[in-house]
Amino acid sequence: MITIKRLTIFLLLTQLVLLSSCAFSPNQPGMEEKYHDVSLTTKVYEAILDEPSLRPFDINVRTQKGIVELSGYVNSRDDMDKAIAVARKIPGIKSIKNDMQIQTTGDY
Repeated sequence: MITIKRLTIFLLLTQLVLLSSCAFSPNQPGMEEKYHDVSLTTKVYEAILDEPSLRPFDINVRTQKGIVELSGYVNSRDDMDKAIAVARKIPGIKSIKNDMQIQTTGDY
């Protein structure tokens, strides 16, 4: 399942990069920044998937102007902190925005 997810993400990101590079010209501001953001998103997502304790969670990664946003649900604050720590190891990130939430069972 994880391999299919990785392959799907890789193919989508590859298409985005290829389309971006076809349209790239030095006069187009922001294309290099968009490429950098896609690259950071891919690296963070792969690092999270490579961490066995984070695999069960559906953590989403989004990057805009070097700021990485993590969202989704985890079981505890420790899981949240682990995901942030994994993302911080990736060079080139300006900051990390944490939009992850802790899952609740709904039992009162």
